[in-house]
Order: sequence, then structure tokens, then C-alpha cells
Amino acid sequence: MYDPKGNGKDRTVQDVHFVEAEPPAHLRGIVHRYLELNTQGALAQDYRFHALPDACTYIVFDQISPEITGVSQLRAASEEFNLGRSFHFVNIRFLPGVWQSAQEPILHGMVDAPYDGALPLLRVNAQLGGQPFEQQQLVLTELVETLLEAKMLAPNPVTTRIFQHLDDISSVADMAEAADLSARQLQRTLKRTTGFTPHDFLKVLRLQQSLNGADTWSYADQSHFIHSFRRATGYTPGKYSKKFDV
Repeated sequence: MYDPKGNGKDRTVQDVHFVEAEPPAHLRGIVHRYLELNTQGALAQDYRFHALPDACTYIVFDQISPEITGVSQLRAASEEFNLGRSFHFVNIRFLPGVWQSAQEPILHGMVDAPYDGALPLLRVNAQLGGQPFEQQQLVLTELVETLLEAKMLAPNPVTTRIFQHLDDISSVADMAEAADLSARQLQRTLKRTTGFTPHDFLKVLRLQQSLNGADTWSYADQSHFIHSFRRATGYTPGKYSKKFDV
């Protein structure tokens, strides 16, 4: 099953707290993890957040500036965001393809502006404020249930079938076969539900497999894998593992 790793934590910075929590069992086909990212006091210098591509949609809640919240997604290559010297974010990471984006546009990358959409995100962010992460998860669960009822979220049978056969997929053709779709149908469906082309979606899945301990050295073309990893992250696999914890 698909188990994305959301970020690479710089090994040289010790005072950044990152924790993930599983959602309740009835939401695990929709939510991958609840997340908290915050500083333990002010850092000596700005923190560069290394965000790995994962094809997931996020709802981001800024706990320092509660008017800042929204829905975001990354592109198919990793990106670095300057979070400054003091920050506190609580996020929901949704599985790819479950967000019904036609009703609420997805922003790119980190959210850094006051929210002016129709979702109750400002109210939820106010509820989150000052609570320990364990209590915040209850608030996040209630929000997800509300969004499900409003059909802002829905299980995605296509991505679910792809994830179920992930170990057997090495090409876009394999992905189409696993999803029981033609190449054209797969292109249209993935682009509409995830925002990714099949090629980029596969690239992200293979990167995440390697970060989850898959035997990347069994690839027929080792140099091709290293090249692909470097294009996606900016680092070779060896240099990445020395610089970041995932």
C-alpha cells in the first residue's frame, strides 16, 4: 500500500519537532496522516523545509497566524520552503485523488495567505489553537467527516487499485492495467483527480517506494534510478540520506 514520506528533516537542525499520527480506522481510505511541524523555541537561522513530492493533497493550518490556512499540493519534484525561525503547523495529508478539487481549487505548495474560501477552515483553526496534538486530532477528524458528508472528499477507486498493485507496477502501461483503464482513460482520470499525469504520478510513486526502503538497487538500470532520484530531489540517494532524515 502507498505510504508516502512527507518531508526530509535536516539532520543538522535538532530543534524542529515533526510528528505523524494515523487517522481513525474509518478514515484510512481518505486520510494518510495527521501531521504537526513546529519549532522548540526560536531557531538560530531560517529553516528550509524540504518537501518531498507525494501526490497528496494537504489542508494546512498555521497555528501562529490562525487566519492562514488552506488546501495545497506539491508538484512532481521536491521543493524547499523557507519557514523562518519560528513556526507551528498542523496539517491533514489526504491520500492522492480523494480531494474533489472542482469544488475548491488547490493551491501550490505551502499556504502563506489568509484564507478566503467557503470551507470552515478558519473556525477549525481557531478550535485547534492552544490544544495538544492529541486533542487537535479529534478536531481534524470532525472536519474530515464534515467534508465527506459535503462530498468534498470521496474514495478514489482508481488510485486505490493502483496502490493495491504497487509492487507490480513499473510502467504507465502496468498502471493502466492495474486500474483496468485504457491509457487515455488513465490520463484523463489521474489528471482530473490527482492533478498529475500518469508519468509524473508513477515518478512520484517510485520515489516514495525508494524512501520506504524498497530495494532500489534491483532496478535494471541503476544509473537511471540515481538520475531520476536526483531530478526529483536535487540529491543522489547517498547524499540525500546523509543530509536528511525521512
